[in-house]
Amino acid sequence: MKEVRKIIAKYRTTDRTKEKLALATVVSIEESSYRRIGARMLVSSNGTWTGGISGGCLEGDALRRSQKAIFSKQPSIVSYDTLDEAEQNIGIGLGCNGKIDVLFVPIDYDDPSNPIELLTQAVDANEVNIIIHVIEANSSTDILGKMSLVLDSNTLHPSLAFSIDELRSKIEETRIRRRPQFVTLNHANYGPVKLLVEYLRPEYRLVIIGDNYDVLAMTELVRSLGWQMHIVGRKKKMTKPLLASARQCYEYEEIEKAPIDEHTAVILMTHDFNWDKKLLPGLVAKKPVYLGMLGPKKRMEKMKIETGINLDKVPFFHSPIGLDIGAETPEEIALSILSEIVACFRNRDGRPLKFRTGTIHEREID
Repeated sequence: MKEVRKIIAKYRTTDRTKEKLALATVVSIEESSYRRIGARMLVSSNGTWTGGISGGCLEGDALRRSQKAIFSKQPSIVSYDTLDEAEQNIGIGLGCNGKIDVLFVPIDYDDPSNPIELLTQAVDANEVNIIIHVIEANSSTDILGKMSLVLDSNTLHPSLAFSIDELRSKIEETRIRRRPQFVTLNHANYGPVKLLVEYLRPEYRLVIIGDNYDVLAMTELVRSLGWQMHIVGRKKKMTKPLLASARQCYEYEEIEKAPIDEHTAVILMTHDFNWDKKLLPGLVAKKPVYLGMLGPKKRMEKMKIETGINLDKVPFFHSPIGLDIGAETPEEIALSILSEIVACFRNRDGRPLKFRTGTIHEREID
């Protein structure tokens, strides 16, 4: 989401009288790839770009393809096949070893349904979004690259002339599995077209409960991740940098105002047992994706007794918090905790990748 926000910001600040733009989007992957489906790169006619579609091996050619889309005013889809180790292929020696399809779409500033405008709507909604892309249309390029949002369970954004009934099963499957899907449908004017049904996560949200000096070390890392951050504590104890880093700050008594849902991680780092004990039952009831409490195991055991909550049976509760990396400084401890939170968001166990069997990333499309 941080990358999407940067792309939107670039789009908003572009001098439209001098620069034209194209959006490159990864729409299909076979085998290995540094980036996943949905990775995006916004390219300007002046040769600069924001975002990325690989680890660096494809950006140069993607720049040329994007500029071609800009000046021809035509979308295109390009397959980068680095499975074949012929020397002339792009990406050899750069660790890709996969086949990647990238969609290049020129941006029409006058079109209120262009891909960047729709991405803006999706980000501003701050919820799960399903995006429909036309990635193959043999009979015409007029519809290639068109994009639509699923506005609710019954309608699509009018930028695509498809019935929601034709897509409902794939949309629901994408919501449940949180993975992209492909579907081929017949369009009234263009015949068979292939669609990508993309799952776009909302912006990750972190609620930090505490106002001591170690919170600042946490917030500095969170900002680099681009997460939405809220802080609960005594505002009079919060430094100016701490106040400035948060989307919103609340007093302890205002904790109910903090937005906590299934896309939120919460960290209790008050260093105050009584405050943790008072706040913990309400936080458990909200069922965030991650709820962590700073402190040793004996503190958690005491908390179980005094709250009457069997925390061992709360699957999203973590204490002590963080991955075992031998963290000592506030910055290292923050890194340990945030790494564990990412693992929970992505449903991983946080073990070293060298012990993982199979591919690093699960197959996105079966």
